[in-house]
Amino acid sequence: MSMQHRFLLPLSLLAGALAALPAAAKEKVIIDQDGGGASVLMVVEDPNSEVLGITEVTGDTYVKESVARVLRMLELVGRPDIPVVPGATYPLVNTEEETRRWEALYGKLAWKGAWMDKLPDYDKTNVPAYHAPDVIPHLDEGMPTLKASDEIAAAFLVRKVREFPGQISILAMGPFTNLALACRLDESFAAHCKQLVIMGGSFNPRAEKEDVFTLQFIHSPRVEFNCRFDPEAVKIMLHAGWKKITVVPFDPCVETLTTPDLIKRASSSGSPSARYTAAYCRPGFPLWDEGAAAVLVDPSVVRASSQLLMDIDINHGADYGAILSWPVGRGPGLGEPEVTVVRAFDVPKLEKVYCDLLNR
Repeated sequence: MSMQHRFLLPLSLLAGALAALPAAAKEKVIIDQDGGGASVLMVVEDPNSEVLGITEVTGDTYVKESVARVLRMLELVGRPDIPVVPGATYPLVNTEEETRRWEALYGKLAWKGAWMDKLPDYDKTNVPAYHAPDVIPHLDEGMPTLKASDEIAAAFLVRKVREFPGQISILAMGPFTNLALACRLDESFAAHCKQLVIMGGSFNPRAEKEDVFTLQFIHSPRVEFNCRFDPEAVKIMLHAGWKKITVVPFDPCVETLTTPDLIKRASSSGSPSARYTAAYCRPGFPLWDEGAAAVLVDPSVVRASSQLLMDIDINHGADYGAILSWPVGRGPGLGEPEVTVVRAFDVPKLEKVYCDLLNR
């Protein structure tokens, strides 16, 4: 055997051994949210994530509408294999009527989601008119032919976490009713998840940045829609015993913006997700849910974070739904969890993750 062949044989054996190694396991993810869009597609397209299902909840829209939108989105991007599971139509305690009575006493909320009977002036999206919970309005993208799961979201969440204990990351980007119900259905649910990443809350909004988004927090800095819509659900969720909670609040998101140029960059490849982004993602809003999705798939987009104790006010007064927080070691000791709060993004890196994933 020549010297050349004596080296080639071991190399060929090495190549075969490497090929036989199992591929790195993908991160198992369940997305819990209220309407679909680019943030969901980012995780669906992430090569290191396996989306086990998408559970829907009433928030920006009623749950029947959000289910239809997500089903149609999955059709258009060629992912009919991902189950879409309907969840809660109403918050645990809060109601539309109580919210309007609260506003009469304490002032108008900037955003009430499905309960908005008049859109604010800054909202230029093609949001359907106010409608009843069982109405699915006309969708620009068309009505889905895919069908939603017959399972209930809370039951699906519990079943999957029992199937893969310690392996599932929950990405929650709407009100937290489904998660609270899952925590009550199975008291070990949260402890058996790998981690929870949420978009919600407000801790330290920039008072000098008086744009249309920040203004709604300057005077009531702790009230944010995902938490305010169902405060009791937040209370149950936070106290459920998670291994790790990462909070992406409103505050760092106002440093980002979905511009027409960003959407153009994110849809340049012509892939199914890129085409969906070009057709249906609207400019003019911060990267709220997209920021949370990016934190899950690539934590390096976080430029600064801090550890805090977190809770929520569920007294039905002026601060109903307001976030409470303390330095670690200085809380009241009533079970408030320690959470990682994202304080600032590396915005160019966040935009790159956004564009790269949607162009896949």
